[in-house]
Amino acid sequence: MEVSNNKKHFYAIGVSYKNADLKTRGDFSLSLEQKDSLTLEAKREGVEEILINSTCNRTEIYAHVNHPIQLINLLCKHSKGSLAVFNEIGYTHKNNAAFHHIFKVGTGLDSQILGDFEIIGQLKQGFFRAKKLGMGHGFMERLVNAVIQASKRIKTETKISSGATSVAFASVQYIINTIEDISEKNILLFGTGKIGRNTCENLIKHTENDHIVLINRTHEKAKHIAGKFNVLVKEYGELPTEIRKTDVLVVATGAQQPTISKDIIHKDTPLLILDLSIPSNVHSNIEELEHVTLINLDSLSQITNKALEDRRQYIPQAEIILEEVKEEFLQWLEHRQYAPALRALKAKLTAQQSSEIKNQEKKAVLKPEAVSVSDQMIQKITGQLANYLKENPNKASTTLDVIQEVFQLDIKAHE
Repeated sequence: MEVSNNKKHFYAIGVSYKNADLKTRGDFSLSLEQKDSLTLEAKREGVEEILINSTCNRTEIYAHVNHPIQLINLLCKHSKGSLAVFNEIGYTHKNNAAFHHIFKVGTGLDSQILGDFEIIGQLKQGFFRAKKLGMGHGFMERLVNAVIQASKRIKTETKISSGATSVAFASVQYIINTIEDISEKNILLFGTGKIGRNTCENLIKHTENDHIVLINRTHEKAKHIAGKFNVLVKEYGELPTEIRKTDVLVVATGAQQPTISKDIIHKDTPLLILDLSIPSNVHSNIEELEHVTLINLDSLSQITNKALEDRRQYIPQAEIILEEVKEEFLQWLEHRQYAPALRALKAKLTAQQSSEIKNQEKKAVLKPEAVSVSDQMIQKITGQLANYLKENPNKASTTLDVIQEVFQLDIKAHE
């Protein structure tokens, strides 16, 4: 069944790792400021609710609109992406396909690293940000909560999340498998974004390295993280010096431009650099340096996925759970779209009841129990209609049109 909202349709539009390389994903990525400006412009354009998700692997927008080009134009306007490129590599999902897509994304089944459950936290943050700007209401909250429920069930009822379940954890596993005697090596972490914080925690937990150095543009943020994880903090101005001393550099700054280039690397011993940022924070000219190995998100996921093949056996089980929770949401949505018509019918019957009661009172023939009976009849009529719509969804639109015409209902007044 195609679900609509005020004759608008629910769309999911975006770009992801499946069709777009790292650079292209970087062009379409959105900073917090860009998300907010996009959200507010959508609000001015009459969009009632919106959900934006911009991560290292994808940038997507979810909303009810008349046509997806409205969302595509907003994305291109507020990012560095172009309409021509989006038309080549972007995707659009409508109504039920869009609902299915957000469930797959939120449960880690569409992730570059299968079973990556960090995405659900990002969706939650996206909703909270929209709500703060007056663009997250009942429908979107119910949808996000349903995706959260599916994610939790899949995580607890299947083993699809076993092993490395995030970019941060996968990067640490790669470091451990690549660098011998990692506990004795010098590790430098540049950046304190969410991936940076998670990487820092995983490095400490799994490498047993007690001399990890953390640098961030904002020194206070670095000190705050250091207090949690017991790492050594250095000033931003010491970055070139610390790079010269380190064996492993992990970059996760979240900047919109490269923060590391060959110009600040002055060493002739091996250096492994992991760029966990989107857009890329490490300039491609790094690869001109003979002793430097650069690993970005795409190459990391390819390496990691080879070790995650065992997870694929749990996909069917996870998809069953996804479908169960999604179906519950779609049933709620069906009932929700009938609600204005049912409220309008109830209001019309109640008005007719009041009119008849006044007539009966004038004639002095009204019995007290008659009012109670008529109330029960109104409840029974609207209840029977609700059940009929629920049991005959294919006839719902025609049925509501007939009732609206017969009773002259003002449905808009009850939306």
